[in-house]
Parts: sequence; C-alpha cells; structure tokens
Amino acid sequence: MILTRRMLMCVFLGFTSGLPLFILLSLLQAWLATEHVSLRAIGLFSLIQIPYTWKFVWAPLMDRYRLPGLSVLGRRRGWMLVTQVAVMGLVALLGTLDPKGDLSIVVVVCVMLAFFSASLDIVIDAFRREILPDAELGLGTAVHVNAYKLAGLVPGSLSLILSDHLPWDVVFLVTAAFMLPGIALVFFVAEPSAHGAPPKSLRDAVVLPFQEFIARDGWSQALLILAFIFLFKLGDSMATALSTAFYLDLGFTKTEVGLIAKNVGLWSSVAGGLVGGAWLVKLGINRGLWVFGVLQLVAVFGFAWLAKAGPDRAVLACAIGLEAFASVGLGTAAFSAFIARATDPRFTATQFALFTSLAVVPRTFANAGAGFIVSGIGWLDFFLICGVLGLPGLLLLPKVAPWRGVVASKVAIEDIR
Repeated sequence: MILTRRMLMCVFLGFTSGLPLFILLSLLQAWLATEHVSLRAIGLFSLIQIPYTWKFVWAPLMDRYRLPGLSVLGRRRGWMLVTQVAVMGLVALLGTLDPKGDLSIVVVVCVMLAFFSASLDIVIDAFRREILPDAELGLGTAVHVNAYKLAGLVPGSLSLILSDHLPWDVVFLVTAAFMLPGIALVFFVAEPSAHGAPPKSLRDAVVLPFQEFIARDGWSQALLILAFIFLFKLGDSMATALSTAFYLDLGFTKTEVGLIAKNVGLWSSVAGGLVGGAWLVKLGINRGLWVFGVLQLVAVFGFAWLAKAGPDRAVLACAIGLEAFASVGLGTAAFSAFIARATDPRFTATQFALFTSLAVVPRTFANAGAGFIVSGIGWLDFFLICGVLGLPGLLLLPKVAPWRGVVASKVAIEDIR
C-alpha cells in the first residue's frame, strides 16, 4: 500500500506544502539574526503568520470557484499552480531586500508569502483528502507529514550552510527553486473526482461545513474539540518558536545549527512519525493522543536541559532529537490523524482550513511574545513555562478523545440543510 501513486503524490505535496513554512520559521530567523535585527523584532515576526490562522475565511472561495483562465486544470490543480508560483517568486524576492534598511518591505513580502503559503496548504489538504480513500487516510497523512518535515531540511540546514559561503540573494534563489517539483506535479496528476463537485453556491461553501461540524455532537462538543486543537501543541509550539535564535544565542555557529540541530531534529521527527504511524494502527487515534501527548510534554523540558548545559554539541543533539521524536514525530502523527478524522470529505478545504488555522494560532500569537518573555526571564525559565502550557490540552483528552472512545458518526448532509 505504501508504494502507490497516491502515496507518491502525498510525498510531493507534503514537501511543497512544508517548504514555505520552514522558510518563515527557520531561514527567516537566521537571516534576521545574521543581519543583527533585535531578538524582540525577530519574535514579533511570528505575527506575519497571521494568514495561517485566518485561512478558513477565504477557504470557501477555493472550494467554490475555479480560477479564470486555468479551468482546464480544474479547481484544485489551478489553485495549486498559482499559489506555488507566487510562493517561489516571493521567496526569491526576499533575497534582494535589506532587512536593516528595508524592514517594512520585508514585513510586507513575508506577509504575502504567508498568505500564499496558507492558501497552498488549503488546496493541498483538500486535494489529499479527496484522492485518499478512508482506508489509506492514516497512512497518507503520515506520509504527507513526514514529507512536510523533510522540506525543513532545505531552509533549516542546506540554506543555512550555504549562507556561510554565498550571499543571501543566491541562498534565497536556490531555496525558491525547490518549489519547482511541486509545480511540475500539477501537470502530471489528475483532478480529484471523489467528493470533488464544488458547492452549488458561495453560501453553501461557507455555511454547510460549519453546520455539519456543529450538528455532529452539538455546540458543547464542537467547542471542546476546537479548544483541544488550539491547546494540544501550545507548549511545544511556543518552545520551538525561537529555536534557531536560541541555538545561535547559546553560541552555536550557523553551520553547527545546520549540521547538528536541523539534521538530528529532522531525522528524529521522521523516525517519530513512522513509529507513531505504526503505533497508531495498534493504539488507535484516541490512545495515541494520550501516550504521545505525555511524551510530547516531557520532551519539551529537553530545551531547558540544553539552556542549562550551554553550547554542548552532544546535549544539543540529544535535546533536539528527543523533542523532535516525541513532539514533532509522535505528537504530530496523532494530532494530524485526529484532525483528518474530524474532517468531513464533503467539505475538505473549509473544514481542514478551520482546524489547521486554529492549530497554528499559538504559533502565531503566543510565539510573538516569546522574544519579550525570554528577554525578561531568560531561556531556562521560558522553557519551564512552555512545559506547563502543555498541560491544558492533555486535560481535555477525556472529553474529546476518551481512552475507550469510539468515533462519532457523521450527520447526513440532508440533515443540516
């Protein structure tokens, strides 16, 4: 089942979806830090990710309409082509700017990059859900997530190493070129047919996805699920908000960060994702959330250990590997499967956008204040606070994913019209 055309598409789609986000999270931080932009300003750059938290607002438009002039590609592939080309162009444009003298322009370009990247996520999530039958949903999600992480190797490792030897404009141009495989894929895949009929009107595209979600188990359960999606990765997300700046501040070089932190983190997270996918088959999504959630919480304290130890390469590798395996690997595998299960395949773009938008709210808003917190209390106490912030999500598990729980049945579309 692994070596199928659909799984191969999940690899390409996951990579092209993850690349622009890691550019914003990793490469942008290193670029700004190298150009001596203040830590507080770097922390505030998390706010440029606001489009990720609001992508459900324009997701119905992408569910309802085809792009004029690209109707031959279909609804999903047309949007994929335009968003990927826009992302590639904006990444290349960043390298031509000076963050010290053109900081306001850098902010505008980064916001545009986040907007098109979030839009790309919308259409790729919808495309993936529509091409995968239910029997392959878990495996396809795991493959997509791991390819998503592999994309981090480019801006988080290769680009950092290149930046020690090449000017930044060349680095950004090389990084942008990695969008080309995803662009080429658009012309080699077919438009999804299952669940692919667009809503009859914009009103249906906006209203029906929300009605269906609420009608499943009522308002109270819907709010609990949304609260859980918001809180489950809160502590882990905040702990990694300034990870690149944290490593550089401890005294590691960019090459050390590229070779040790990023590579160990990447492969540990991939291993965690594969192990998590295998365990989820036996444990189930609910129990996986319990087990992996606890391990995710424990792993956050590895950063506190690193802050205490200082610029020790062995400790760096151990702390990053532990956090990546447990949090990014195991935790993300269970969390992504939970979100996929909560999405009705008839409303893929809008519901996926709603759930994933909520999941990145902590990364955008809470992380924006991370620089101020670190400046006030230091790295060690900051990571201890992040560990405490991981508790509320776990406390909601008995309500949203009980240990012996059963997946609630979906409500028929006729019942919510």
